[in-house]
Amino acid sequence: MSEKTVSQPIKFGTFLGVFTPSVLTILGVMMYLRFGWVLGNLGLPLTLLTVILASSITFVTGLSASAISTNMKVGVGGEYYMISRSLGIQLGGAIGIPLFLCRTLSLTLYAFGLAESIAPFWPAEWGAPPIQLMAALIILFATAVAGKSANLSLKMQLPIMGAVGLSLIALFTGVLTGGFQAPEMVANYHRSAPEGFWFVFAVFFPAVTGFTAGIGMSGDLKDSKKSIPKGTILAVITGTVVYILILTALSLTSRVDGEMMAKIDTSAPPIWSKIAFLGMVLIYPGLWGAILSSAFGSILGGPRVLQALSLDKIAPKFLGKTSSTGQPTTATWVTGGIALMAVALGDLNAVGRWVTIFFLTLYIAINLSAVIERLVGDVSYRPTIQVHWIISLFGCIGAGVVMFLINPVACVIAITLELLIYSYLKRKALQGSWGDVRAGLWSSVARFALIKLKEKQTHARNWRPNIILFSSNPKSLMQLTRIANWFNQNRGIVTVCRTIIGEIGDTNVDIQTMQQEIEKELADQKITAFPEVNIVSTFEEGVISIIQANGFAGMQSNTVMFGWTEGIDRIQRLLRIVRVVSEMKRNSILAFVPESEKSSTHNRIDVWWRGMQKNGDMMLLLAHLLNMNTEWRQAKLHLRTIVSSQEEVKPMAERLKALIAESRMPAECDVLLNDNNENVIDLMHEWSKDADIVFLGLALPDSRDNMEFAEKLDKLVTGFKSTILVRNAESTQGALIE
Repeated sequence: MSEKTVSQPIKFGTFLGVFTPSVLTILGVMMYLRFGWVLGNLGLPLTLLTVILASSITFVTGLSASAISTNMKVGVGGEYYMISRSLGIQLGGAIGIPLFLCRTLSLTLYAFGLAESIAPFWPAEWGAPPIQLMAALIILFATAVAGKSANLSLKMQLPIMGAVGLSLIALFTGVLTGGFQAPEMVANYHRSAPEGFWFVFAVFFPAVTGFTAGIGMSGDLKDSKKSIPKGTILAVITGTVVYILILTALSLTSRVDGEMMAKIDTSAPPIWSKIAFLGMVLIYPGLWGAILSSAFGSILGGPRVLQALSLDKIAPKFLGKTSSTGQPTTATWVTGGIALMAVALGDLNAVGRWVTIFFLTLYIAINLSAVIERLVGDVSYRPTIQVHWIISLFGCIGAGVVMFLINPVACVIAITLELLIYSYLKRKALQGSWGDVRAGLWSSVARFALIKLKEKQTHARNWRPNIILFSSNPKSLMQLTRIANWFNQNRGIVTVCRTIIGEIGDTNVDIQTMQQEIEKELADQKITAFPEVNIVSTFEEGVISIIQANGFAGMQSNTVMFGWTEGIDRIQRLLRIVRVVSEMKRNSILAFVPESEKSSTHNRIDVWWRGMQKNGDMMLLLAHLLNMNTEWRQAKLHLRTIVSSQEEVKPMAERLKALIAESRMPAECDVLLNDNNENVIDLMHEWSKDADIVFLGLALPDSRDNMEFAEKLDKLVTGFKSTILVRNAESTQGALIE
């Protein structure tokens, strides 16, 4: 009995999956049909300025998309996936639905464009060319190819790229062999653009909007974190360079003049055919290929947006189904069907501007996501491509300005429509199963943020240390509080708690005065923290009660921090408290920082990794947060472990390197060999004697009163300059560095 084999979905790399569809959409129909018109009206200097301004907006948007994509594995849906996972499912849906319609209508537009470019070759004796029928056949062809295989669709773009390349070679050859003239250096709007510069800019801008075609293939990529930034940025740069070369060449050739280029005659061959080597022979295949590749980009990207909307329960469930080869076949044919119905409208020239407007709202959302992610500063936002929020804000504002310039009415209507979709999705109370930047944003504003945070389900990506600190030694209190602030990077909450043993009413302690004294000392030291003074009958029971009562709404303390204490009996008491804190699903930090350790320069941070108690991810995260502070920025972070045999060295080193790469935290790994059965504590002391601070995982003894364990722990901790013991008992255990 033979088993039925199921084809594995084909995954694509950077070139075929991102660069090819993006660059072919950029080098599209506008390049062939409108560049001469732009140059004839603006002259060379203003034309180059137009290219630079338009390309700057797309380049910045590409950078923002790249930053977001390197911080997550971008699933199916491309731009929709990135926005929904950053700004939330409601805003993602408000962008995703128009994005799907844009890609669908783009398919219809490209089909009409290809049909109309073929029309001049229609035999006159056959009557008027059936433009609508030809467009419908083109849509059916593109849908059938894409529905069968994305691999086939993308591979068909390789010969198309060849045809486009040949047309460019033919153009440059014609320029070089046809004589030269001085370029026009001033604008001549009277020729065919009396509305002026911004009108010409608005007509040109759609030429640079194709760079997201590759992002739409995100779910079909082998490595989206690598392919999206490399392919997208390379496509934008390639398109910009080619544009500048083409426009410069058109301005220098003597085969045509500005008057000829500024004239638009849809019944005549493109202006390129008067310049290029062999004329129309090489230009038309490039033109047709450019239009067809754009159509393929739309029919590949649109269904994947629809599939993603289905998977997130915004669209019907059946649209998320895939074939045995991983293709969203149902969504593809639905997309093709809508595009076919749009053919019945007859003339979609006006729709072209709407498509551009909605794409620009997408660029605004991408840049806005990058701005908010950077400003909110969630611990989980660690992109490998760093983009300053001001740069992303420039892209956001630039896209908004261009939207308004193209069509103010369409701009307002598009934004209104997306706000209505957002309101509808919000009323449906859709909840994503992922964390998003809104939790970090809401935690930065007062009452309104706390209410939102209370409604929001917590997630590992939004985790930040909310630390409650206990110290029995007033002299070390400020130093410990400073360390706690280093850990939370001024993003979480630090509560400093002084405990007084006694009974309320039986003590002479003025709680309010003592709290004000601590507040003044914190202010003098420029440390941000919230002080508390509590009177408790016993230290252990009092601390546990305070921990349970601390915090409100979504800001409860998730990490309890203690200063190290002297005396084995006191260490045992600390361990008993840590055990209870762990049962309460909260983290624990025990910090040994001698009062004499007040150096302002720090060179090394060591993290000793055992991988047994699942404390490693929190240790590495806290070490990374410490490393981000000004006082520790020059310190090198070392991830260390010990193995007992030579055979374990290489596998362990590879494991640590993979962990560092996945966590996106700059660190060096050291695997130490202990094949002579040396005392592990002595070995660790020797290897970390020069480290300014050492992070260790904190296991708990089997017995609640294990004196031997406490003595061993005291010897281990006090053998370093400074030591941080970490116990991770959060529900996010093992997920904090994803």
